[in-house]
Amino acid sequence: MAQVSQSKPDRLVAKIIDATADRCPMPLLKAKRSMAEVQSGDVIQVLATDPGSVRDFQSLTRLAGHDVESEQIDGIWHHWITKA
Repeated sequence: MAQVSQSKPDRLVAKIIDATADRCPMPLLKAKRSMAEVQSGDVIQVLATDPGSVRDFQSLTRLAGHDVESEQIDGIWHHWITKA
């Protein structure tokens, strides 16, 4: 069941991953695992505190073709990944 993102209420999110306690590369690995569980066009949201996650998700965009938007809100990075 889709959820509504807390920080972007107009965006339907298929899955939210809380990786705020994880360091690189765990946020990316959790996101990649979740991408296998959703359909093309679905959005997952990853919450991370590791600043390296921004670079990791930019690489994911280049390598896998997914669309990624990132924004820092109150010290937490929010990454919205739309599956290609």
